Amino acid sequence: MTLSETSVTPAPQTDLAQHGGGGHTPPPPSPRRRPRGIGWTGRLEIALLVGPALLIFLGFVIFPVAMAAYYGFFRWQGYGPPTDFVGLQNYLTIITDPTFLEALGHNGFIVIASIVLQGPVAVLLALLLNRRMRGQSIIRVLIFVPYVIAEVVVGTGFGLMLQTQGALNGMLEGLGLGSFTQDWISDPSIAIWTLMAILTWKYVGFAVILFLAGLQGIPEELYEAAALDGAGYWQTHWRITLPLLAPTLRIWAFLSIIGALQLFDLVYIIWGQYVASTAGTSTMATYMVVNGRNAGNFGFGNAVAVVIFVISLIVALIYQRFVLRRDTEGALTEGKKGR
Repeated sequence: MTLSETSVTPAPQTDLAQHGGGGHTPPPPSPRRRPRGIGWTGRLEIALLVGPALLIFLGFVIFPVAMAAYYGFFRWQGYGPPTDFVGLQNYLTIITDPTFLEALGHNGFIVIASIVLQGPVAVLLALLLNRRMRGQSIIRVLIFVPYVIAEVVVGTGFGLMLQTQGALNGMLEGLGLGSFTQDWISDPSIAIWTLMAILTWKYVGFAVILFLAGLQGIPEELYEAAALDGAGYWQTHWRITLPLLAPTLRIWAFLSIIGALQLFDLVYIIWGQYVASTAGTSTMATYMVVNGRNAGNFGFGNAVAVVIFVISLIVALIYQRFVLRRDTEGALTEGKKGR
């Protein structure tokens, strides 16, 4: 018998596979299927959920702005179809009117002063109220109460108290501080600061509530670790609290900026349509009412409304682009990681 006859020839791989051998080769992976698009049921669900909100937004925001822009091209008295077409004359008058530019400057001052004054006060109050103390709930309610009081009530009350013969000057004279009595409303050097004091009293409670909500999201373990490392009270808040509270601060600042650009009611109620301009407290919104509705030129008033909308939109987009961008990018990144 030769060597070739005694050698054993290995079975083919296919035979081993048929007999349950260990040399089985797994089948090639199937090509990845592309995810199917949203079906008609998904589109119907999206339409049902988004449709009502979209209709409300179009009906109460986009359509009024478009109509205001349209009426702004006319000299219109508020009734009947507009026929006296003036083109861009209303808009050119607005941006070149020194009175409007002065009102715009007042809005800019209110924007900056609101953040500078209300922000630190609200942070300090929030840190104080975030600690356990007796009567904590009552103090929170009392701080938030001014925010929920109607602007008409606040404006009427302060308008009466701050008159020359009002309650504030009467109290100062009764305390022997007659030298501190002022014309709090009509004096141009004081009126704008009077307005800022009223705005701070009115809206600081809203900021405190927002900051308290942000403080609740900061883990206590961070403060405990900082205490073990020997960090002091203010150092802990500077290194831990403020950085982690920054997203809430940015949201509050955005709301404060938009509100300051559209400020109207308190100024109009306390100072009226004539005193506001002479006292240095006029705003773009009071300019719109005085030179539009009260002057019987509704076309001009609509043009002012459009200008205020454009200014607010530009400020909002700039703030979104350079300030809120880090928050939105972080939210999108976390959303992608969670998928």
